[in-house]
Amino acid sequence: MRKGPVLSHPVTMELHGDIAVIQVSNPPVNALSQAVRAGLSDTVTQAAEMAEVKAILICCAGRTFVAGADIREFGKPLMEPSLPDVIDQIEASTKPVVIALHGTALGGGLELALGGHYRIALASARFGLPEVMLGLLPGAGGTQRLPRLVPMSNAINMITSGGQIGAQDALEFGLIDQIASGDDIRNASLGYAKTLIETGAAPRPTSRLVCNPPEPGAMDAARAKLAKSARGQIAPQKALDALRGAIDLSFAEGLAQERALFKELMASDQRGAMIHAFFAERQVGKLDEIKGVAPRDVQTLGVVGGGTMGAGIATNALLAGLKVTLVERDSEATDRAYATVSGLLEGAMQRGKLGEAQYGEIMSDCFKTTTDYQEFAQSDIVIEAVFESIDVKKEVFEKLDAVCKPGAILASNTSYLDVDAIAAMTARPEDVIGLHFFSPAHVMKLLEIVVADRTAPEVTATGFALAKTLGKVAVRAGVCDGFIGNRILSHYRKALDGAVIAGASPFDVDRALVEFGLAMGPYAVSDLAGLDIGWATRKRLAPRRDPREAYAEFADRLCEMGRFGRKTGRGYYLYGEGRPAPDPEVDGIIAEERSAKGVIARALSDQEIVDRYMAAMVNEAARVVEEGIAQRPLDVDVTLLNGYGFPRWRGGPMYYADTVGPDKILRDITTFAAEDDFLWQPAPLLQRLVAEGKTFASLNT
Repeated sequence: MRKGPVLSHPVTMELHGDIAVIQVSNPPVNALSQAVRAGLSDTVTQAAEMAEVKAILICCAGRTFVAGADIREFGKPLMEPSLPDVIDQIEASTKPVVIALHGTALGGGLELALGGHYRIALASARFGLPEVMLGLLPGAGGTQRLPRLVPMSNAINMITSGGQIGAQDALEFGLIDQIASGDDIRNASLGYAKTLIETGAAPRPTSRLVCNPPEPGAMDAARAKLAKSARGQIAPQKALDALRGAIDLSFAEGLAQERALFKELMASDQRGAMIHAFFAERQVGKLDEIKGVAPRDVQTLGVVGGGTMGAGIATNALLAGLKVTLVERDSEATDRAYATVSGLLEGAMQRGKLGEAQYGEIMSDCFKTTTDYQEFAQSDIVIEAVFESIDVKKEVFEKLDAVCKPGAILASNTSYLDVDAIAAMTARPEDVIGLHFFSPAHVMKLLEIVVADRTAPEVTATGFALAKTLGKVAVRAGVCDGFIGNRILSHYRKALDGAVIAGASPFDVDRALVEFGLAMGPYAVSDLAGLDIGWATRKRLAPRRDPREAYAEFADRLCEMGRFGRKTGRGYYLYGEGRPAPDPEVDGIIAEERSAKGVIARALSDQEIVDRYMAAMVNEAARVVEEGIAQRPLDVDVTLLNGYGFPRWRGGPMYYADTVGPDKILRDITTFAAEDDFLWQPAPLLQRLVAEGKTFASLNT
């Protein structure tokens, strides 16, 4: 073996016989920085000029192949060489180029691999083009090369969904040529390259292959499907335009069209919003209070309560590799909880998220249900997920305080209640924290980490570390009724109820907000969650309700009639066979309330409904930020994006407010105050930002 010169860190080249091995080493994910692009260009040029080189192998050091662009270059002027030029250079090589893939090949990393002539991957490797998740499409030839290797239906799915596929699917589709045996991708790819040399394999540029045609009607069907599943998003539809170009145009023409579409999306508002969401989710866990603070070790987790939430938390923890003990009140409840968790894990197995052997190991060695709190004696953390009553939680925490080991963390999954009061029930308030999961807990990404007055910094750090283990997006919240998300929710729901009393129907509201980008309207969501949940909260808060509040009563009337939503077959909607249907009886109940209050109904436009929704949300969020319940506006955005269905392509409520202008939000509040000057009181922070000509983004640093 003869080592060649190092041309550019972090890309090196060395010779293994007649194979030039080019290695990228740009930890942690080998991102395609300018230095990497330049290094690849230089080393490929050098290898092409060396007479003794008969094949080129491109691989990566560390735990992964190139996992995408360098996020540090986002929003900055492009520095040469561009990625498309580097890929074109690799593809034009007169010597066979082998790409060795391990870890993840994502975005520009996969586009780089598509520019090689042959691809070999570890069985554990994964592949994806997630650009649509940033409001973009693959801009370095991905839309043109991928359908020349894989069936068009698979290319459409990968590019428009941004999802990943595994090595076995990649082999079956034609994305890769071989799955390496064992775990040493470097040696396996060297062996593959030697075989190619020995068999006289020639370069095989992907661009010269014929594009795989779609099935008849497939493109139109994909467009119609995306109009529903990606409602309002422009990137998936533009990606289909680019894929259409791969079918109808020459490679060069298709590449030019892809680039034009990419530039169009780069200039779009949606791209800016989704980039904001991307960075906000990476910034949200960076807190001064836990900087440099080591979290406590968590291997064993306890759950109190085996209902929907408790079973979901247990399932989430088991899938993350933790050992779980779940306590219920009696043997019938423990059996029911065991069956629920087992069923959820079986569902994960059916979706390919869990192997059969893993399932058996979890159920036999990692999970148990019991009625005995003493089983929590060695748990590292115990999460309470019982009925939302301070008296019930007091009883639970007194038991936990008595049996849990020193240093064990006691966490409450409360949605609204005072975590300081819960912590005061124990002799270890520094070990108490709120961990507010969202239902279904094994699916929803958001975890509000509620830090009480006496919560120790290492306990907060442990909450964030646990969230990462569980695959959650964690947001720090302060203590107040409802924390960040539910507090804001209660405010905008009052505003929407006010819109209904003014003249809109709940079904008008749902339709307008679905068109705005929500997956479900708020009244349909209430039906899904159960109307009795909100009813219990309203009754709990009734003694504190300000007499000046214009309280809408129709939701209470529905609950008094036993209409709790989907679970009772009736709520705002009727639930039978087929799609949920609006219920005229609901309109009658609301009409009676309007009459009793002397309100003459008027028509509200969809835009007014959206304006009320956003003004109420932003106004209360401004208070949440000013009070320190959320530390920054971006914390609010991450919360609403990941827990409340706010459309990602709008960036979050605070980003949206900056887009339309805080002054517009303030004007709307002033307008609506003519109808209800108690609900529509402008937040001081909002008023100050408008007066100073600033945005919410100015508070994120």
